[in-house]
Amino acid sequence: MVEENLPVLAGPPSEDKSFEQLKSVNEHGAEYWSARDLQPLLGYNHWRNFEKAVAKAITSCQQSGNEPDHHFARARKPIVGGKGAVQEVADFHLSRFACYLIAQNGDPRKSEIALAQKYFAIQTRRQELSDARQRDMERLELRKQTTEEFKALSGAARNAGVHSTMFGVFHDAGYKGLYGGLGSDEIKARKRIAGGENLLDRMGTTELAANQFRMTQTREKLAKEGIQGQKRAIDTHRQVGKEVREAIRRIDGTMPEKLPPAEDIKQVQKRLKDSAPHLELDGPAAQGLTGPEQKK
Repeated sequence: MVEENLPVLAGPPSEDKSFEQLKSVNEHGAEYWSARDLQPLLGYNHWRNFEKAVAKAITSCQQSGNEPDHHFARARKPIVGGKGAVQEVADFHLSRFACYLIAQNGDPRKSEIALAQKYFAIQTRRQELSDARQRDMERLELRKQTTEEFKALSGAARNAGVHSTMFGVFHDAGYKGLYGGLGSDEIKARKRIAGGENLLDRMGTTELAANQFRMTQTREKLAKEGIQGQKRAIDTHRQVGKEVREAIRRIDGTMPEKLPPAEDIKQVQKRLKDSAPHLELDGPAAQGLTGPEQKK
């Protein structure tokens, strides 16, 4: 497609403007955001990938009991190309709720998505969800992000020269650094978790966050310092784990081996699936892009 070759709107939307500064108002007096403007702000370099996040958000909107047409409107946006030529490309006009759903359905590996999720967790008051369900959703999302980070770290280890047969040793080194010398099997034994269970599936949000941070920092250190060789990579992972542990100690946090095991994440998934809520939007929020003038 021709539009995929056009340059992404770099600079102004993603670097100089905040989410609120990108807001526009349509003919109905309703606030909206251009998906093309939002794309770089959320860390997407290619429109086709961002479209997938939008599609997931539309499905989520429908499943939550809300009308997608009130929150996602197909549009065209003029883009200035080479020599000042103007070309119109596909776009969406998005309500605030639509932007929230896109952030929730975005690529969890992107730091921009993580920041957007935190932003909407503070700014959005449109979800009528119980505190328990919110905790479940937060933990499930963090578990998904940790899975992606684990895969990314394995790839970084491979690039550093760690053979696949040594992946177990490599990942265990990170645990030993973070858990005061305890490997995964010893952590399970201490927390009375069955040997066949995935340790990450039994971690609560605090413990998951500590381990995700360990993985992220190890991956970045391996790449930034160009570390090569199995022993150096394994030692690096252990050392990063120790540094994260030390940070927890300095803020007087609870050491991860002392945190109790959480409910199996599979049970959390099942509970959320079996009790999919309606996301109750009140007043103008429910009307989205149609604005208060169209409210019936």
